[in-house]
Amino acid sequence: MRPTARPGSAALEEGWRCLGNRSKRRPPADAVKRGAAAVSTFEEMKEPDDQDTDGEKSVTSKSDGKKSLRSSKSESRLPQQTPAPAVEEAEEEVKKKISESFFYDYMELASMPFVTLDSNIPLDLLTLVHSFGYDCRKRANLQLLDDSIAIYIAGNQLIFLNLKTKEQIYLRSSSGEGIGVIGVHPHKTYFTVAEKGSFPDIIIYEYPSLRPYRILRDGTEKGYAYVDFNYSGNLLASVGSNPDYTLTIWNWKEEQPILRTKAFSQEVFKVTFNPDNEEQLTTSGSGHIKFWEMAFTFTGLKLQGSLGRFGKTITTDIEGYMELPDGKVLSGSEWGNMLLWEGGLIKVELCRGTSKSCHNGPINQIMLYEGEVITVGSDGYVRDANGAIWKLDLSFSNITQDPECLFSFHSGAIEAVAVSPLTYLMATTALDCSVRIYDFASKTPLAQMKFKQGGTALVWVPRMVNFTGAQIIVGFEDGVVRILELYDPKGLTIFAGRKKILDADIQLKQVFKPHTACVTALAYERDGEILATGSKDQTVFFFEVERDYKPIGYINTPGPVCQLMWSPMSHPESTLLIMCENGYILEAPLPTIKQEEDDHDVVSYEIKDMCIKCFHFSSVKSKILRLIEIEKRERQRELKEKIREERRNKLAAEMGEDGEKEFQEEEEEEEEEEEEEEPLPEIFIPSTPSPILCGFYSEPGKFWVSLGGYDSGFLYHCEFPPCDESSDFKEQKDEPIDVRYLADTEDNPIQTITFNINKVMMFCGMKNGAIRVYVLNQNDPSLTSLVDYWHFNMHDNNYGCIKSIASSFDDRFLVTAGADGNIFVFNIFSEFMLRKDMKAKVPSPRFGIETEPIPEDIEDPKAYSIENARRKREHDKLMKEVGEIKAQKREQIKALRSEFCKLLEMNEKLPKHMQFKRTDFDVDSQIRAEMHRKTAFKIQQVEKELAWEKEKHELGLMKLKNRFRDPLESDTIVVHAILSDHKISSYRLVQPSKYSKFKRASQSERKPSKLDRFEKEGPGRKDSQRDAGGSVTIQEESIVEKGKKFRPKTLSEIIVENQIEKTRKLILKAERAQLKIQQRKKEWEELYKSKPGDDYEDPKDLQAIKEAQVYMGDFNLKTAPDYKIPEHMRINAAKKEEELGHLDSLVHGNKRHMNKCILSLRDLKVAVVEEIQCLVEELKNIQLTLHISKHIPIPKIPQIHPEEVPEKRFQYDEETLLNFKQQQMKSNDEKSPGVEQTGSGGPVGGFLKLSSGKDGDLTTRDSISRSSKASTFSLDIPKCLEFEKAEPTDVELEIMKRDEIKHVYMQQYLVNRIKELVVTFDAELRLLRHQKLKLDTQMKLSDLHHVTLFQEILLLKNFEKQENVLQERVNSLDKEEQYMQWKINETLKEMEEKKNEITKLQEQEKALYAGFQAAIGENNKFANFLMKVLKKKIKRVKKKEVEGDADEDEESEESSEEESSLESDEDESESEDEVFDDSICPTNCDVALFELALQLREKRLDIEEALVEEKKIVDNLKKEYDTLSKKVKIVATNLNAAEEALEAYQREKQQRLNELLVVIPLKLHQIEYVVFGEIPSDLSGTLVFSNHALRRLQERIRELQEENSKQQKLNKEWRERRKQLIREKREMTKTIHKMEETVRQLMISKFGRVVNLEALQTLSVNTTLEELKIRKLRKELANAKEMKMWEEKIAQMRWELMMKTKEHTRKLYQMNDLCIEKKKLDSRLNTLQNQQGNAFQGPREADVVAREEVTELIQLQAERISALKEEIALLRRKGGLILPPIQSPREKEIQPADL
Repeated sequence: MRPTARPGSAALEEGWRCLGNRSKRRPPADAVKRGAAAVSTFEEMKEPDDQDTDGEKSVTSKSDGKKSLRSSKSESRLPQQTPAPAVEEAEEEVKKKISESFFYDYMELASMPFVTLDSNIPLDLLTLVHSFGYDCRKRANLQLLDDSIAIYIAGNQLIFLNLKTKEQIYLRSSSGEGIGVIGVHPHKTYFTVAEKGSFPDIIIYEYPSLRPYRILRDGTEKGYAYVDFNYSGNLLASVGSNPDYTLTIWNWKEEQPILRTKAFSQEVFKVTFNPDNEEQLTTSGSGHIKFWEMAFTFTGLKLQGSLGRFGKTITTDIEGYMELPDGKVLSGSEWGNMLLWEGGLIKVELCRGTSKSCHNGPINQIMLYEGEVITVGSDGYVRDANGAIWKLDLSFSNITQDPECLFSFHSGAIEAVAVSPLTYLMATTALDCSVRIYDFASKTPLAQMKFKQGGTALVWVPRMVNFTGAQIIVGFEDGVVRILELYDPKGLTIFAGRKKILDADIQLKQVFKPHTACVTALAYERDGEILATGSKDQTVFFFEVERDYKPIGYINTPGPVCQLMWSPMSHPESTLLIMCENGYILEAPLPTIKQEEDDHDVVSYEIKDMCIKCFHFSSVKSKILRLIEIEKRERQRELKEKIREERRNKLAAEMGEDGEKEFQEEEEEEEEEEEEEEPLPEIFIPSTPSPILCGFYSEPGKFWVSLGGYDSGFLYHCEFPPCDESSDFKEQKDEPIDVRYLADTEDNPIQTITFNINKVMMFCGMKNGAIRVYVLNQNDPSLTSLVDYWHFNMHDNNYGCIKSIASSFDDRFLVTAGADGNIFVFNIFSEFMLRKDMKAKVPSPRFGIETEPIPEDIEDPKAYSIENARRKREHDKLMKEVGEIKAQKREQIKALRSEFCKLLEMNEKLPKHMQFKRTDFDVDSQIRAEMHRKTAFKIQQVEKELAWEKEKHELGLMKLKNRFRDPLESDTIVVHAILSDHKISSYRLVQPSKYSKFKRASQSERKPSKLDRFEKEGPGRKDSQRDAGGSVTIQEESIVEKGKKFRPKTLSEIIVENQIEKTRKLILKAERAQLKIQQRKKEWEELYKSKPGDDYEDPKDLQAIKEAQVYMGDFNLKTAPDYKIPEHMRINAAKKEEELGHLDSLVHGNKRHMNKCILSLRDLKVAVVEEIQCLVEELKNIQLTLHISKHIPIPKIPQIHPEEVPEKRFQYDEETLLNFKQQQMKSNDEKSPGVEQTGSGGPVGGFLKLSSGKDGDLTTRDSISRSSKASTFSLDIPKCLEFEKAEPTDVELEIMKRDEIKHVYMQQYLVNRIKELVVTFDAELRLLRHQKLKLDTQMKLSDLHHVTLFQEILLLKNFEKQENVLQERVNSLDKEEQYMQWKINETLKEMEEKKNEITKLQEQEKALYAGFQAAIGENNKFANFLMKVLKKKIKRVKKKEVEGDADEDEESEESSEEESSLESDEDESESEDEVFDDSICPTNCDVALFELALQLREKRLDIEEALVEEKKIVDNLKKEYDTLSKKVKIVATNLNAAEEALEAYQREKQQRLNELLVVIPLKLHQIEYVVFGEIPSDLSGTLVFSNHALRRLQERIRELQEENSKQQKLNKEWRERRKQLIREKREMTKTIHKMEETVRQLMISKFGRVVNLEALQTLSVNTTLEELKIRKLRKELANAKEMKMWEEKIAQMRWELMMKTKEHTRKLYQMNDLCIEKKKLDSRLNTLQNQQGNAFQGPREADVVAREEVTELIQLQAERISALKEEIALLRRKGGLILPPIQSPREKEIQPADL
């Protein structure tokens, strides 16, 4: 295989779409793997155009030779092995760089179909025409190459979908084992296809040429899970799938891996580069997220990974994540929230408000778009979970387009497909609950229909049942079977208002439920009379088609049904082949169709008398393998015998008898060498039966079947045994009669089989998604010709098992549906070419189909099946009979109970001593106790059972309250009038919105911050504290000063103080004079500064003009193109939010105030009702005393309506709940619309009535007390009347008459009072109602305004980001311009300073020459010589030379122009040819002048050097000034451009705001824009003004006219005033000149010359001299004090010396006395020792103590003697230091006692 760069390989239509132009044939991948291994070769790759170039094009390869350019899948086609030198040359070429213009040949890479050798089957037997599927479960399976081209994986194809034309282009996988993942280059110029298989490749294609550009090898073992380019596009990251999970970083242009490591030990979903830091990567997967970094270590570049730690968060699978610009990572989770990772730890978990999850399920993708985070979840938000491709507008503005569904597909596995028997129509169904119709000829989807459950089986109704081919029958996973009718809606009667007529539509025709589990098979009998349905509930149901699918019955099967097939027409009898998953195959005869009869007595539909044949498959594969092994060994044995016989004959012919002997010897040796044969394979039968996948009839009673599991790899021919009703199916074991070997199906069995019309081709759908076509002979039921086949991988090899396969009615097309969600349509090889404009014909609608009622669908998955419904009917019938028996028993019990009650009554009537006790009637007391115990136990059990439900409902109630009740500030209260029908309702007021809640606090409302408090309180407090502390110190200082004051002053101190005071007064006088002069100068300067210039304008006038420009005179419309938005009128989202919050708060406040008023009115009504109740009670009591003829009708007491007290809804008791339950049960039983409506209102009304009745119609204790007090008045009278029996007297009659008159008056008064209360309340209500109507109008207007503001906020938020960017740019440029201007001003100041310094230096130089000229004198003969010495130029070495000083040569023109005249004279003098020696002073010349000239020359040179330096600095400053000026111009230009851009953006924002619709309600009389007396239909050119604004404009016209006349008068007056001021100015100037002349003459007369009065006034004492005098006096005083102090010290020291001398003399005397005492003691001791006797030989204790004391005393004395000697020696010396005497410890103890 030689990859070459073909210029014309981009034509997909010619080469890639039609794969039949290949002459080579490739075996399937499995066969290649088992083939002999071939040696990889390296071949040179060169392009035709680059033959003459120096660089060679070669493909990089691994040095270890694992894989080469020729993939392992094509190694079996190598003719011979490549010699070793070629490999060595290839290894050398590895290091060479690949040319950028090199491309591979697609035709050499793409996988091709496999065709059996030596067969006539064409390679293009099947050609892919179209794909109707999309694998929505595959990760990253949708990529955009440009605005109109999307790519996605469909099995082994990569599909290029044109989103506009809906055309498809296909790219084949190279491995033939599927595509793992795809990726797109950031520049959209390349895309990546990562394959699946054994060590798959990654192929990078160029776009749009679609040529293979690079191939990356050896990145993983089985397949790739994800690929991603970095932001710059030069690196590619890939991660493998199970089992290695290898993470590889590729330099993909050189086909070389840079880094490689194991990503994780579990499944990895995704890998991406960080777009802001390409050295960082992130991987995520099952239960982990990992952060990688490419780091340089001492061993080289390494990938270092850090595993994310979940901490307290639950470990979750992470599907989607996103790297943020600041290095953090935002990831999703399984429960729908987002996790923010930083440093490998979770920083925060993000959710929606009120702790709701962001998504209801895992987050699959996270994106960052213009600063906003967009999440995509599997719950259907943003991403469709039902297999669709949507187009979303992410602008999120008021003009955002609605989401558009571009394409719709099935989601998940396709369960079934069926093809129309009449046209090119196809129907499909899947578990996504949809049925779809396609026109596969024109490649268009026509219609779809959604249901509650997923579809599992589908069959197109045959033409003998429905001639038009318009019906489809579909089985669903809940056991329901639906018959759908397809029709062309264009044939219907078109009704007005129909917007769009589709090409096809589906209508439900009939529905029934025969099964309780999913329907797996549907089959029509060959004559179309019977429909059979099979299910996983192990039943097969039969229906009579002609009688509207009337149920016939069902049979039970030994296992779940997987396929149903009726016998073909060639068979004599119509039988049904039933295949079960667990190895059973049944054959059922045609069920007997019963005539019309009443089947109500039939309990079940089960058919029990059917003769069913059964075949229980028993595994024979191990026997087949054993036979094959036996045949193989037999052939080997025969071959050995043949070789041995030939050898024997040959030896016998050559050697005779010797040869025979030699042959026997060799044979014996061979027999010894022969080992024992291996045992034959054992017979193996799997414990779990192999599942049956599919099968078909071959002959009557015979069938072929395909099995999975252990028995795969063969087709088994089986025959049914005779029907035996007595035999048990489970014990039956049957073996096939014949088998057919299927190549390469050991682990890849046939999943489904179908035939073409003449049964020449058998189409097989394989488990790995491949299509296999066997070419058969005609009339070959035994499949003897099952040898040659065509094989091609189409669907996904891992999970793309082909579920269904079907051919069109004319055998032109083949349709396959796989578990990977893909539907492929193929063109079957034919001599006839297909027309491009071919289109399927949709059946016309039946007559009257639009008027037919649609049958009621079965949507409840728990609905009864046909069998269960019949059994339920029988059960209900039985229960009814049982119920009647129970009713009879209850009647009997009731009669007994009534009889027992009569006995109890009779017992009670008896005397007490004769009555029986209640316990005597009990037959057994334990029975009653047991009943009570059981009742209590049952109640306890019920409470336990309902505990969870109770808690659930309590939580639900709490959530409802939190959601709906708690946010309410006030609920709706409706207050009704008493006499009229008027009513008023309050506002249902919720809590304020977030805009009013989070309103920015104004300066007045805002709480003072810490800084504000510090500014207010802090400094004052600190100062006070400081003052307090200062006062303490001042007090201390004052005490010290007071102490000093009491001390008398010396004369010298008095003299110093007088001198200081005198000097202070003089200085103060001079300072006052100086301050007065300075103040006068300042006043003059301020006066001159305040003098207006010639172009001066009044600031008030400028402000008035500015206000007029802003607010008046320019009435441009906001829609005008030249409208410029003033600065104060510019708005943003924050201002608009504040405005919206202000509006919300105003609305909320008004509504709350109105609610308070209505609530007060409600309370008033309650009070009125209470008072009326009291008055009515009084009225009733009064009427008891009056005759009935004088009674006045009692007014009706007003009622409190339930709407007026909504809080009573939540007040209930047990009785209320029981009533509500009874109401609900009654409404459920009746099930009528009217009853349901009353039942729905039941809870509110029932609760309210009971609660209000129980509360006594809202009567309070006060009203009850009032009524009781009133009732006592009238209740006393009847009591008195009871005892009156005698006739009343005249007085009593008079009293009664007066009372009657009083009662009549009170009756009328109370009635009038009640009427007054009612009328007053109604008046209050009508008045408040009128106010509320006005407020309602305002609220509606505010709602409209609220909508407008909210739309403006949304729009402004979209503009806010870009506006902030533009504003920041303007601010930065403005700051930069200000900084540049400040720098320019600083430079100008510095230049001015340097020029002043230069002027000073030049003046110094002139002064130097003038001074020297004066020193020389006028008539000095050496003047010229000395001047030359002075002017001579000398080059002096600088102290610090600056390297590279290029400015020294630039002294030139400016310096020469600015040089003084003396320097020009110097140049003239130096131009003379005189030569002199300036190092020697001439004779007779003054040496002092010569030395002066030399000294001044040095000074002149210093000045000149300083001038040069200053000029250089000035030049540099000029250059800097020029540079800064240019920069300022550039910045100013950029600033103007930025301001213009901001203004344009503001204008665009205003235009977008103008596009928003604003609702303004107007009446007709408010429209003044009329044309010919009529209101025009188009009001777009009108303006809306308020009446106030119109009046203001009209008034403004008059104001301007008056203002104009006023300004003209003022102008005239000010002109006259100006002339007068000019005259006054001239007079004042003359007066000033006269006064100046007078002052000058006075100065001359007094001082003799003009003097400076300011200097004269400030003349004072010499402060320096006075200060020195004061310092001198103070120094003298200090010295005198110091001398006195030293004299006192000397006297003190002399006195101390005398005292020490006396003390030492005394000590000497004491020492002498001690020495004499010692001598005496020594002599005494000697005598005592001599006098001791011999008896005292041993030492006594007293002697020992005495001896120790003496010894101690001697030592002390010796120490004292030595100390005294030392003191004596010191005293003998001059200036010796006298130390105190040394005392012993004993003396120290004794001394106090002596004292």
